Amino acid sequence: MAKHIGIVACSAEGAALCYRTICAEASSVMGQHCHPEITMHTYPLSEYMVHIRAGDWEKVGELMIRSAEIVTEAGADFVICPDNTIHQSFEPAASQSPIPWLHIAEVAAEEARQRGFTNLGILGTKYLMRGPVYPDVLKKFGISYQIPQEQQREQIDNIIFGELVNGVFSEESQLYFNDVIQVFKQNGCDAVVLGCTEIPLLVDVNDCPLPGLDSTRLLARAALKKALAKN
Repeated sequence: MAKHIGIVACSAEGAALCYRTICAEASSVMGQHCHPEITMHTYPLSEYMVHIRAGDWEKVGELMIRSAEIVTEAGADFVICPDNTIHQSFEPAASQSPIPWLHIAEVAAEEARQRGFTNLGILGTKYLMRGPVYPDVLKKFGISYQIPQEQQREQIDNIIFGELVNGVFSEESQLYFNDVIQVFKQNGCDAVVLGCTEIPLLVDVNDCPLPGLDSTRLLARAALKKALAKN
């Protein structure tokens, strides 16, 4: 029997993509219309943003822990969080969680290692791009990274919170992201991490200047693999 997947969500679009990916890709290995049992819980994004803007990552972690407890009570065997930014609170959340977690940046880093990438461009919210989530993980994998310049970081953040989390995906914003990825390529990056779970809804990994590491779908696939593992 497949393990029950718990999803601690934060923003709707990224969480929905993660959920849909698990369900859609499970049928090829489990049979038509079949996927693991899934329970998802989220507090409103507004509750997270109050603490994120204040830099209060302890409070962010408390929300994550409470969500993990809710999905555990529903029967989940392990939990994932399809939101890169709040992984800054991953360690306290995971250490106080009643069930194990998968780490989205570790999943992306493992994919990079398997594909032989050594220098990654990191895209995401300004909190993610300036924060320790990917640097800490990539250091363990021996992988270098780059982030955009400050003006680009601000514009990317504006697009994420002004458009993507609201389900708005414009050609203008897609072209802007591709321009930033082109700069990564010129600066020696060999791949780019789409480190906001909504970015893959805008940027096509098969149609951008560098190979893309789609953190949302990679996490979904890792969760599916874990759910189907025999141990």
